[in-house]
Amino acid sequence: MKIFTVEEANALLPEVRIIAAKIQRAHRKLSQFRDQAKEAAKAAEQGGGGMANGVVYATILTDLTTQMAELEALGVQLKDFERGLVDFPSLRDGRVVLLCWQLGEGDELEWWHDVDAGFAGRTPL
Repeated sequence: MKIFTVEEANALLPEVRIIAAKIQRAHRKLSQFRDQAKEAAKAAEQGGGGMANGVVYATILTDLTTQMAELEALGVQLKDFERGLVDFPSLRDGRVVLLCWQLGEGDELEWWHDVDAGFAGRTPL
């Protein structure tokens, strides 16, 4: 697990913002296919199936997976697709905490929370 200083995380935010926005868009596009995908999965269990827009769905899913892998390679943890919520592991008072940021917030991190506290436990830096 990569550990970030606040400065290191802030330096990555421009790149993270781009990737998180792509993930958010891909997730929204995938949600449009949710019912079709469920029907295709049911039919596949019975030996048939398929999806009218299967190639489009697969392409979006591949793009989403690629963007998630890019974020993971940076050491950033994706917490919520829809909100573009990400965490950066960091040290605070000798323990691992998470620096927290989501799409729509500013150009610098403003929040952190304990690993087990989640978004509800966000505290100003």
